[in-house]
Amino acid sequence: MVQFRWGAVSITGSYRENNEDAYCVHPQGYYFLVADGMGGQSAGERASELAIELIPKRLESGMDFAGGSTADPVRVIDEAVAYANSEIMALSQLDPDCHNMGTTIAFVVRCGEKCYAGGVGDSRVYLLRDEKLDQLTTDHSLTQALVDAKTITVEEAANHRYRNVLYRYLGTKEGGKGTEATEVVPQPGDRFLVCSDGVTDGLSDEELLKILRSHSDPQAAAEAIVQAAESGGSRDNITCVVIFVE
Repeated sequence: MVQFRWGAVSITGSYRENNEDAYCVHPQGYYFLVADGMGGQSAGERASELAIELIPKRLESGMDFAGGSTADPVRVIDEAVAYANSEIMALSQLDPDCHNMGTTIAFVVRCGEKCYAGGVGDSRVYLLRDEKLDQLTTDHSLTQALVDAKTITVEEAANHRYRNVLYRYLGTKEGGKGTEATEVVPQPGDRFLVCSDGVTDGLSDEELLKILRSHSDPQAAAEAIVQAAESGGSRDNITCVVIFVE
């Protein structure tokens, strides 16, 4: 059975007053979550914290992580995320301070010999395998929708005025409609990255590939990615979890 090593870093960054990102790593490496909250005052923090608190509880009650006997892992994941979505929506309606709050979620969940990577919003999961970096998630942003429709190019999307506008995230009806999780059979040498858009605002995929490839320790890789994203001009909170498969 493959072994996982991991490292994680989350910083407020140079342009924000508070950190609305949150992350969670299971002590035995069965799941890795990153959430990027949004909303006025501290509402974004509440939303991301709720996602990071509630999703693991549902995963742990419904998933056989070690044995891999769960019949439909994607359904368990989707139900866990939908539950968090409904609770975030409910609090948003009940508490005036939390009105219109929301959060993204990105994850890698391990079940037996397989991993499931997915998310809602524009936090991402990448896989580095055989010197090739693949994005395993699709951004639920207006710019990505325009790229998919071939209205704009990928290059135009990078600086588009709507690049941070999401049409799906937790805290909306659309947030509970599935995570589009991708099944991956991890192989020795694989490197996963789970990150908020603070990372990708400051770094290109080519730069991410270079940093992930050049470190032998996942914590050092995570620290280098966050530092490079901040130096690269990211104007957001910056959070990443790096997972090495051995």
